[in-house]
Amino acid sequence: MVNNLTPGKTFIVCLIVGVTTGMGNGSVFGAALMCALGRGRFEDWGGWNMQAYDPSTFMGFIDWCMIIFGFAFTVIMLISLNRHGELEAAAAK
Repeated sequence: MVNNLTPGKTFIVCLIVGVTTGMGNGSVFGAALMCALGRGRFEDWGGWNMQAYDPSTFMGFIDWCMIIFGFAFTVIMLISLNRHGELEAAAAK
């Protein structure tokens, strides 16, 4: 049997699931960080447009954490679905 769950066939699904799950976890990480540290060392919360992604502000730092978590979960999903497809293909022989 052949692996039907290759990264090329599952990329869009993995991107959607990975980014929504990862960014959700990134926002929880940001909330926990805010509860633990407060906003002490950061000058302000962030801003509008590109200022919201300035990593020297609290909001920019959390936005970058959400983006990184989202793409990390996408990679995890791609790897896990590919391995699952390999196991299914091996079991069907």
